[in-house]
Amino acid sequence: MDPSHTRVLRRPSAPLLICALVLLLGGCTGSGPAARRETPASPATTRASAGDDLEQEYQRVIKDVLPSVVQIQAGNSLGSGVVYDDKGHIVTNAHVVGNEKTFQVTTANSEATHTASLVYSYPAQDLAVVKLDKVPAGLKAAVFGDSAKVEVGQIVLAMGSPLGLSSSVTQGIVSATGRTVSEGTSESGGTGATIANMVQTSAAINPGNSGGALVDLNSQVIGIPTLAAIDPELGGGAAPGIGFAIPASTVKAIADQIIKSGRVTTSGRAGLGITGRTVVNGGLQPVGVAVVDVKGGGPADKAGLRSGDIITGLGDTAITTITSLAEALAGDRPGQTTTITYSRNGNRKTTDITLGEQ
Repeated sequence: MDPSHTRVLRRPSAPLLICALVLLLGGCTGSGPAARRETPASPATTRASAGDDLEQEYQRVIKDVLPSVVQIQAGNSLGSGVVYDDKGHIVTNAHVVGNEKTFQVTTANSEATHTASLVYSYPAQDLAVVKLDKVPAGLKAAVFGDSAKVEVGQIVLAMGSPLGLSSSVTQGIVSATGRTVSEGTSESGGTGATIANMVQTSAAINPGNSGGALVDLNSQVIGIPTLAAIDPELGGGAAPGIGFAIPASTVKAIADQIIKSGRVTTSGRAGLGITGRTVVNGGLQPVGVAVVDVKGGGPADKAGLRSGDIITGLGDTAITTITSLAEALAGDRPGQTTTITYSRNGNRKTTDITLGEQ
């Protein structure tokens, strides 16, 4: 799956070109001030040299990382994945594996397919781990970076299988960090998850890129491309140049638990311990989250909430929908104490609540 790499021949440096020209004119090797004079490189030559250097950086990163990016066929769907370790574990998106338990995996530099089985899918974070039934020779694990070191403006490459085109690479920058993004539901190809601290990138993210690698110029995976923004003015089509990736630190935290325990044991995600649904007013405008059920002994139960209460605020954030509640919780941590505002029988109430874990 690794595309062929054309060797790039660097242009001669500017001083060599100048020397050759002066030699033809009879002055390169002579003595005196003329022989010692240095002519600065022209701006055009400097730009060409810088372009060659960046091009070589791209090719080096692609050579380093692309062999670790695979194509995953789950039923009739195609997606991407990243080799996580030398034991055949591959991390991908939960929406890539869907409800499937077995998969066909095509590795880089090979037309052969390999069978793989699901280890565990965690739709709440849209991550999953599958494992090759037999580890092929030469399988190369990717190196995952530190999300805390990702900065806006960094050059990144997105690697995967967009539209089924395996081993494709696109280029862009980190446009923003710390984004909280809610996916669509299964009808739109997502898990409905609300994911915090996502990396926003201008690198093209298309269907099939999901589960692949967002890579920096240190050849480290800094995120797993997951979804592209939707522009309602384009009829629900993807908004060009706005894609999102789950940060590498989150990927490592979840994947390590799945590989060790076969499931996620500590989500790190704040929760209220309720089942809720969005409620609307007479004008069909969302006005809060109705508490359908309260988990006994959970945070909401301890704070005194009951079924039928309507949550309208969490901390300083107004809550109008179940999605806005999920997004507010995404920015909090288990064990954190905040305030929750709700109405009961038309009466507004506010109380402290210590958040639990989802």
